[in-house]
Amino acid sequence: MGSVETLEILAPGPLTTVQDLGRFGFGRYGVAPSGALDSFSLRVGNLLVGNREDEACLEITLFGLKLKALTDAVITITGADIQPHLNGAPLAMWCSHILKKGDTLFFRGLKSGCRAYLALGGGINVPSVLRSKSTNLSTKFGGLKGRPLQKGDLLPSDAPHDHLKAGGRCFDPKWIPSYPKHWVLKTVFGPQDDHFTEEAKRLFQQSSFNVTLHSDRTGIRLAGPAIQRKAGMEESIISEGMVSGAIQIPGDGQPIIILGELVTGGYRKIATVIGAENTSTKSSDEGEHTAKITVRLNESGNLIEQEETLIEMIRDKAREIPQVETNISRPTLFSFKTPIEVEVKGYNLKKLKEIRKMVLMA
Repeated sequence: MGSVETLEILAPGPLTTVQDLGRFGFGRYGVAPSGALDSFSLRVGNLLVGNREDEACLEITLFGLKLKALTDAVITITGADIQPHLNGAPLAMWCSHILKKGDTLFFRGLKSGCRAYLALGGGINVPSVLRSKSTNLSTKFGGLKGRPLQKGDLLPSDAPHDHLKAGGRCFDPKWIPSYPKHWVLKTVFGPQDDHFTEEAKRLFQQSSFNVTLHSDRTGIRLAGPAIQRKAGMEESIISEGMVSGAIQIPGDGQPIIILGELVTGGYRKIATVIGAENTSTKSSDEGEHTAKITVRLNESGNLIEQEETLIEMIRDKAREIPQVETNISRPTLFSFKTPIEVEVKGYNLKKLKEIRKMVLMA
């Protein structure tokens, strides 16, 4: 069986796009990587439905996506809990489920986190552009015609019936990352931390910041105490390459966490969120709120290595058995004791509920 029309979009929600792990190697041409903002959730979802872990999925923002199954297929929902419902009944996340032809799936609204991922057995069969299926919204290529999904879109997959045997797999709850309203991000200072006074760096570490509604896939804009550069320095620097997770300080002193839609920028970067945090697995214990010291590079690398070890364990289990067992203990992902920690408060839920009401009425 080849490509089969599998899902029909009945309502797209505020922003639903096709994303995989991103397109890399084209930054010198000004092409951003795009890709899933929570790559861990995308990879786990794909493994649970029997896909390659880098297969394209749907990235669903906040709420409102409604779709219908056009044929039998297996799916998994990972990432943020935005309350998926199958035929009106709550659907367990981080487990693979069989959709029967005619079934409807609806995401009622955020309970925790911001973005969820729908992995479809057989993947989402859209053209690959520069070695990736990810949607680049600013330049309008990749994904489905380079745009967010719209009502009436039909999503094909490759031999979805061959993946039905993957139904019934579940991810061990011990491994599921939390998506709290308040984050403590672990970062590494630099590359321009020397452009800020010691007092400004202490303020950056010790203050809480609110996520503003002016955040999107390009960056998370924060609001809090202004982080001032050293006296006599110009507002911006010569534009240079950036990585996802860089924390820019523009002229107004309000930090911006850069995500996957930029490759250059001309504002100073006081710090960079470490890669293991940048997958949106921002779980933290109460005791972590007190440490205020820089992460050493080898410690940051260890976190990424531990996350990759966990993925390899899941990959091996998916190969071995049709039903994923749930008796494996989770390795410690965040074991170091000396991070910089930057507290970030969540979205204004009252505003989001107002937006949700307008979208659902449209």
